[in-house]
Amino acid sequence: MDKKTLSRDGTPIAYQRTGRGPAIILVSGAMSTGATVAPLAGPLGDRFSVVSYDRRGRGASGDTAPYAVAREVEDLAALVDAVGGEASLYGISSGGALVLEAAASGLPLRSVAVYEVPFALDDTGARERAEYTENLTAALAQGRPGDAVEHFLRLTGLAEEMIQGARNSPMWPGMEAIAPSLAYDDAVMAGGLVPRERLAAIGVPVLSIAGGASPEWLREAARAVAESAPQGTYRMLEGQTHMVDPNALAPVLAEFFLRNS
Repeated sequence: MDKKTLSRDGTPIAYQRTGRGPAIILVSGAMSTGATVAPLAGPLGDRFSVVSYDRRGRGASGDTAPYAVAREVEDLAALVDAVGGEASLYGISSGGALVLEAAASGLPLRSVAVYEVPFALDDTGARERAEYTENLTAALAQGRPGDAVEHFLRLTGLAEEMIQGARNSPMWPGMEAIAPSLAYDDAVMAGGLVPRERLAAIGVPVLSIAGGASPEWLREAARAVAESAPQGTYRMLEGQTHMVDPNALAPVLAEFFLRNS
């Protein structure tokens, strides 16, 4: 990240900008930094000015207590100002939930696209999210970042043997370092259910995408997002999973953002 802008509360937000054209800001999900979504900048950079950034509490960005989702929306507002006062947003997973909240908050946006925001569709899913929130909160409060990461990996459906393998891998210290930000993503998910009333307040076009090889509930959640937004569109990418290929995703995003630029 080679640039920084200050959010409303004084938190420095690190970002990088590549390409030329209308601005698109890329928003990463849990356990990730701007580097996770930065590969999209290559295939989009010939038509757009693409911004990737480290969300607060991770990477090269700062953090200021107390946390609130509204502070992350203000981070996006600062980035929009930094790129000229108007932009489109793309967010993946829980980063998509942040994008949708930013759009509902009235930021000066042209359009927003999200990929597989893991919203629950029923009370069973909401109860799983509530249990995760309780376990995560306790682990972080008690200074057990490794356990917090484990709870998150279980929430994603990762098998126990793979979780233990990750815990014994060289990447684990880095995962523990970013573990406190899991509480931020959990807050962004706001209980986990599809926020239909909040989505109804979005006044710009919304593209909600899912992978054809992802679990059915993720595809249905993506469809529910599109149906709840007044200008929502649903799109499925054949053969893709939650770990979507940037080269498969970029043409879909480019077509949507060009149409709404």
